[in-house]
Parts: sequence; C-alpha cells; structure tokens
Amino acid sequence: MKAKRTIPAAHVLFAAALAIGGTAGAQQTHGGEPNAAAPVAGVPVAAHAVCRDCGVVQSIRYVEEKGQSSGVGAVAGGVVGGLLGHQIGSGRGNTVATIAGAGAGAYAGNEIEKNRKKKAYWTVSLRMDDAHSRTFTYGSKPAVHEGERVKLVDGGKRLALLTR
Repeated sequence: MKAKRTIPAAHVLFAAALAIGGTAGAQQTHGGEPNAAAPVAGVPVAAHAVCRDCGVVQSIRYVEEKGQSSGVGAVAGGVVGGLLGHQIGSGRGNTVATIAGAGAGAYAGNEIEKNRKKKAYWTVSLRMDDAHSRTFTYGSKPAVHEGERVKLVDGGKRLALLTR
C-alpha cells in the first residue's frame, strides 16, 4: 500500500494568496516606490514619478499670538501704580489715588508682560502632489506666494520654488 502525500494547509494558503494578490492589488508599485507612475513605452519611469516633497502653496498667513501672563507684570505694575498714586492728593483723595494707581498699574503691567511674550510667525499651507495638505510655520516671511509650486527642503525647514 502506498502512503498518501499531503500538502500542508499553509502551503495551500500561501499559493492562493499569491494567485489572488497578483490581480487584486489596488495600488501598484513601479521601481520599488509606491504611488510611482506606470511606465510608458519609450519614456523613462523617472519622468513620471510622483514627487513626494512637492506641492502648491495654498495659503500664507501671518499669525500673532499674545503671550501668557505669569502675574509678575501685574504685581510689579500694581506696586509702581500704587506708589505713583500715593504721591497725589492728601487724606481720602490720597487713598483713592493709591487704589486707582495700583489697579491701573496692575492692568498696564499685565498687558506689557503679555506683549513682551507675544509670538509672531508665518504659516504656509501646501497641497502636496500626493493630494495631502501640510502646514509649516516659519519665523520670517517665506519667499514664495500663493499658487506657486514648491519643493520641501530639509524636511520643510525651507521651501524651494519650482519652475513649471
């Protein structure tokens, strides 16, 4: 009697996956890069490759954020305002001037502290070639304009203008 040879189930599943995977893939890759364009007869693949670091400037905005107050400015302003208010008048007028000076000084000191700690920067929104949107922030005004095609340099630390 001859022994029957069985094929392990893992081998059967692997063969089926290969057969199905070759036809059911929704995203093809060419040249080892996903999302690369399919080769066209007589045209090098690199000519059709999607630039992952390229996009179009959608918007450029200047943003100013008021700084946070720690309370030091309010306290210092209140003390200075109270001292100045105390110099005015005598009797009850002196007390009212001291209180008013302390309040006004505290408010002024708080606003001065917030203005000293404010942050100002530029945001640039890009529509990348792969259809994703990305936003970058810069400390100075970028040298690009809305609608221009750019390439990210150093991971987006700088933008290089591309010619069409």
